[in-house]
Amino acid sequence: MTFIDFIDYAGVFVFAATGALAASRCRLDIIGFIFLANMTAVGGGALRDLMLGNTPVNWVREPLYLLIGTSAAVLVYFTAHRVESRYRILLWLDAIGMAMFSVMGAEKALHLGFNAWVAIVAGVFTATMGGVLRDVVAGQPSVLMRREIYISAALAGSCTFVALNALGVPITFSVLAGTGIAFLIRGGALYYGWMLPAHKARRGRTEEELKRDGIVRSE
Repeated sequence: MTFIDFIDYAGVFVFAATGALAASRCRLDIIGFIFLANMTAVGGGALRDLMLGNTPVNWVREPLYLLIGTSAAVLVYFTAHRVESRYRILLWLDAIGMAMFSVMGAEKALHLGFNAWVAIVAGVFTATMGGVLRDVVAGQPSVLMRREIYISAALAGSCTFVALNALGVPITFSVLAGTGIAFLIRGGALYYGWMLPAHKARRGRTEEELKRDGIVRSE
């Protein structure tokens, strides 16, 4: 097993654990745990592969992904009840998985021969879409809709890896640096509440203003 394989499989396990934790919050049965865990673990990568035309997608080529995801689901199924704050653990595990996949997604795109810009987008896509699928299916507020920095952390990790790779830095250091940057930013956002400035929406026009502008007819 190469270092890249290890990080990839570790990311699958961690993301699968977040899916299983979401299943525990929904009080699903063991099959629900396995389904949600595997969907979270391989969903982002599968969508990335479809986007890049790399078919069959990841879990079809490497069934080991599903075995790892299922193992995480079973482990969480028998231990989640011992955890006091499952959502907090979910957020931190999600941060770890996001950091790993922001780099792994970019690495796979570069390995397929795509340019740096495509690799960065692939990294962000891989890092975020599994969590989006998990939250939508579990009927929980999406982690992307939290105010703390999330996508920007994945972007920073992906950019760091791609930049170091372009400079000829050894792959091990590039992966660790990209993963570390993404996790530090996301971890800081969770711990300190870091966030980017929010959009300040313009005040909606009143009915009188709409009538004045001819958008609404006056009776």
